[in-house]
Amino acid sequence: MIRIREISLPPEHNAAQLSYEAAKLLKISASAVRKLKIVRRSIDARKKPDVRVVYTVDVQVDGNEPQILKRSGCKRAAIAPVSYYKPPKPSRETDERPVVVGFGPAGMFAALVLSLAGLRPLVLERGEDAASRHAKVQRFFETGELDLGSNVQFGEGGAGTFSDGKLNTGVNNPRIGWVLEQLVMAGAGEDILFDAKPHVGTDVLLTVVQNIRQRIISLGGEVRFCSQVVEIVREQDRVCAVVLSDGTRIACRNVILAIGHSARDTFAFLHASGISMEPKPFSMGVRIEHPQIMINESQYGKNDPVLPPADYKLVKHLDEETVYTFCMCPGGYVVAAASEECRVVTNGMSYSERGGENANAALLVTLNPKDFPYDGALGGVRWQQEIEEAAFVAGGKTYNAPAQRVGDFLFGIPSSGPGSVKPTYRPGVTWCDLHAVLPKKITNALEKALPLLEQSLKGYADPDAVMTAPETRSSSPVRINRGADKQSVSLAGLYPAGEGAGYAGGIMSAAIDGILCAEALMEAL
Repeated sequence: MIRIREISLPPEHNAAQLSYEAAKLLKISASAVRKLKIVRRSIDARKKPDVRVVYTVDVQVDGNEPQILKRSGCKRAAIAPVSYYKPPKPSRETDERPVVVGFGPAGMFAALVLSLAGLRPLVLERGEDAASRHAKVQRFFETGELDLGSNVQFGEGGAGTFSDGKLNTGVNNPRIGWVLEQLVMAGAGEDILFDAKPHVGTDVLLTVVQNIRQRIISLGGEVRFCSQVVEIVREQDRVCAVVLSDGTRIACRNVILAIGHSARDTFAFLHASGISMEPKPFSMGVRIEHPQIMINESQYGKNDPVLPPADYKLVKHLDEETVYTFCMCPGGYVVAAASEECRVVTNGMSYSERGGENANAALLVTLNPKDFPYDGALGGVRWQQEIEEAAFVAGGKTYNAPAQRVGDFLFGIPSSGPGSVKPTYRPGVTWCDLHAVLPKKITNALEKALPLLEQSLKGYADPDAVMTAPETRSSSPVRINRGADKQSVSLAGLYPAGEGAGYAGGIMSAAIDGILCAEALMEAL
């Protein structure tokens, strides 16, 4: 096949126009194009309001492709590279059954690869299955009744299930295409295979994660819910068993530890048992909401219903900190993401159609271990908890979240209610002054950054934009140290993986890290 880059079309184009433009660049008739596959699709709004949709495509044509390519003289075309990932298999058969702790992206894809290799992994997930979990989460949103075992952080699919399902990543890895294909096989839309910023949507993810679980089971794996690991037993510096909260002991020699960034009780028992870990840089801040129409007009120069809801990615480097946006949710909602009693946490999510009135994103400040007010490997965790407790008090000792309008925040006065932007957080917000909730290091950085971000995206510092706090769980504040073989430096057979272990920063990077740990486990066998 021939790969053609940078085919630019207006938003209202159709498939026939795309095929015609590809044929035109190759100087052949459109009827000679036998097959066209979209490799990448992105939005180019650099010359707003003249927004364009830009494609990279692979085409199969009648005739000798190298000769056609040569005759065309098209510098944007070349023979399409062949790149495909195939999950490996262990070099020898074994009756040893690996254990995977956690069923978020890292654990899920580690288990899938191990299942495809015939190793029949046992997955232990502390939360509930997706359907039961969804019911508990909805009840929390509506009533503030928190289930400590099954919530936005814990359960089938991990924290990523209740997000936008964003799959873009800075990681460049041949396994990415394979992961996307597995998601499509499980029910995600095919557009994630080629969109520059793919997303699945929370509503679709709930089905996708269940289908992947069923596939793992069909391959000989097993998934147990409500099965929290509370001890990892060692024998001569190697894993020999795990113990569950109900006292069940499961013998095993290889454990992939994919616990997620909010498993603070797991961090604590690992640290107490001598597993090597250290504090790592992470970020905290707020969720900020604007009208989606305003974001569309700022990014596209117009509000065109043909175009997808616009997103953004902003960053400002200050003297000591960096302030940036993360997990931006077009047409989305700010959600209650608590997993511990008397602690308030926010996150963002969108459904697949991204049809909400508001856009939201995490607005974060980078923090380094030297900034932490507490020492030790778990110092960042304790700081998170302190801020979440302050937010709980500010919210009236309920799971309402403290919120403030941007204009009031910049003037240092408490907000008494919303302006033109209505907050989407449920079960509700309590208007206040966020300076009383967040550390000065964070509020000072946000005060400096907001006017600068306004220069990058018109309307960003609008006085009526809403900031809801706190966003504390953007990534793990802990790294569980591992070697080049992906095993813990202090316990053979233990493979720390994904976000919770400090080796990923999103759904896709966590999935890739889970796969890498599964491959390392098989190599060690």
